Amino acid sequence: MIDPTTDFVRLAQEWRDQDPDPETRAELDALLEHGDPAALEDRFGAKLEFGTAGLRGALGAGPNRMNRVTVLRAAAGLARVLGPGRHVVIGYDGRHKSDVFAADTARVLTGAGLRASVMAAKWPTPVLAFAVRHLGADAGVMVTASHNPPQDNGYKVYWGDGAQIVPPLDREISAAIDAVGRVDALPLGDDWRTLGHDDIVVPYLRALTALPIGDAREIAVAYTPLHGVGGATVSEAFRVAGFEVPVMVSRQAMPDPDFPTVAFPNPEEPGAMDLALELAAATRADLVIANDPDADRCAVGTPLPGGGYRMLTGDEVGGLLAEHVLRHTSGGDRLVATSIVSSSLLAKIAAGHGVRHAETLTGFKWIMKTGPGLVFGYEEALGYSVGSDAGLPVHDKDGVGAALTVAGMAATAKRDGKSLLDLLDDQARRYGLHATAQLSVRVEDLSLIAKAIERLRTHPPVQLAGRTVESAEDLSQGVAGLPPTEGLRYRLSGDARIVVRPSGTEPKLKCYLEVVVPVEGEDVAPARARAAQELEDLKKDLAVALGL
Repeated sequence: MIDPTTDFVRLAQEWRDQDPDPETRAELDALLEHGDPAALEDRFGAKLEFGTAGLRGALGAGPNRMNRVTVLRAAAGLARVLGPGRHVVIGYDGRHKSDVFAADTARVLTGAGLRASVMAAKWPTPVLAFAVRHLGADAGVMVTASHNPPQDNGYKVYWGDGAQIVPPLDREISAAIDAVGRVDALPLGDDWRTLGHDDIVVPYLRALTALPIGDAREIAVAYTPLHGVGGATVSEAFRVAGFEVPVMVSRQAMPDPDFPTVAFPNPEEPGAMDLALELAAATRADLVIANDPDADRCAVGTPLPGGGYRMLTGDEVGGLLAEHVLRHTSGGDRLVATSIVSSSLLAKIAAGHGVRHAETLTGFKWIMKTGPGLVFGYEEALGYSVGSDAGLPVHDKDGVGAALTVAGMAATAKRDGKSLLDLLDDQARRYGLHATAQLSVRVEDLSLIAKAIERLRTHPPVQLAGRTVESAEDLSQGVAGLPPTEGLRYRLSGDARIVVRPSGTEPKLKCYLEVVVPVEGEDVAPARARAAQELEDLKKDLAVALGL
């Protein structure tokens, strides 16, 4: 039996006494009754930190978990920063307790004298981001853990510009959360507005029709929402835009918080796209599209000449979409932006079209802050915000708008007798082949990530895969006018680049590699083979340097 005088026991008892959720109260009762000091310390020895991604973590009892007490406190902190009379829009995905967390947020906000509008159904994150500006709200909350494992949930905060919050606002909200007392003493309201389909989904889809989709519509698409909330909205978006509705993976069509057919509900993870690729082959689809569970990311696959399909990288789709947008927008003051871990190709595309280019820290919150004239932003992790001459309909990544635009681009290419692979080859001939890859290491012990980065700092590599390390930048010191962030960037001889950083949302160390290979003549295949080998060689040497 645990000593009842220990701090963790006291903290657990205090938490249980104010917890409105019978499930997490029972969880704590069991831990206290059977004596599990390690489990109590795991839940009460730390807390989920509210940052620029809001909150994200495993479901369960205690401050180091996502639960109703954590959400009530977060809502109360947000209410204190905003103040009475302000308007907050609230959305939620299909994960465990997402609808409960959304309702709790509305109760706290209305109890504190704010106005709340809550989505009537489980809709994609970009619908929430759109709703903030469309309704002229002061802030938005999306209850989602995006593509995290099924045991997780999260709480993402948007400001009045429809973009995710950035410092110092995150610190202000975090401090306000820390000042919240017992949640059972919070005043709660019940007079929020419910946003129906016609209130917000219809205006969102109407805004998407202004994207540079083109006029070609002959394209057969195989699609999966990966057990998430994108299915109905994507189907309706295609129908409204005049496309044939994509054929959908039936086993993954409906929201399911357990994600039973995939190990991780992320299109980038091995095996996640297997059912979609099988469906594409069976239906002879011209295009494969997937969203992650909250539909803010978009994955794209295309047929191979000899049969089968290939999933494109986020950088490949980003390059294609960037050039497509720039060809279908006008004005000399346009801006395109991406993050420091994405391909350098976007800078060359921008120069080729005579528009401005910006590079930001990782995270769409930073891309959206790059300035006026932004018509396209992307991150290599399958996130895209596509705009038109009318601007960006969503000030965050939007997997539904990206899916529509990719379908229009692929349909136009098909009408011209080309494929997306042909468009990639055209870009490689024009700008050089920019090939990227990722070395990603998932860990159970987060200290291993810090040790690996510190190992690179104390023993910096001087050569990787036969390339000389020409410069090493410590991103924690701030580089090129960017705010400090944990990570390292290396520039190597022969026009190669590596960025090493910890993931902001998962227990991973991520390494982003890029090589640029010139294309000689019309045949791009030799350059692709050379680039693939060079990336593999870089991965091997970098893994040794990391000691992982």
